[in-house]
Amino acid sequence: MDIRAALKSQYHAAFAMLRGAIENCTDEEWLAGEHPRNFWRIVTHTIFYGHLYLMQTEADFVPWPKNRETTMDLYGEQPILEPYSKAELLEYLSLIDGMVDEQVDRLDLDTQDCGFSWYSMPKLDHQIVNIRHIQEHVGQLRERLFERDADLRWVGKA
Repeated sequence: MDIRAALKSQYHAAFAMLRGAIENCTDEEWLAGEHPRNFWRIVTHTIFYGHLYLMQTEADFVPWPKNRETTMDLYGEQPILEPYSKAELLEYLSLIDGMVDEQVDRLDLDTQDCGFSWYSMPKLDHQIVNIRHIQEHVGQLRERLFERDADLRWVGKA
């Protein structure tokens, strides 16, 4: 089994499902929800951390040029921000999805240090955690969309 091929496939599948959630979200749903867990904030958080954790270490991370200087934490007090548009976040998602193969190939999956001080786990475990994190939020978003019978498809692998 080629673990890198499996990681790439699952990243692409998770990002495809995130793309489907964004594309099926109405303009009203995009902004709706209790602050800070409205749709656009969950999407922003998901893409940001998916991007960050594709790096070998925190020091290797180069933020998206349109990144706003604020934390992407969904669980604490957050300032009210001007929402990103769906088009902006689809652009960011395409950028990150496009770097998956190269980034996964660069990773030292055998190291016992994941490269992020707030996580204590081997790099391979951290990559699996990252994919699970992306999919957790995709599930949140899709659940909101299912309420109005949005046409969403499951993507098992890329």
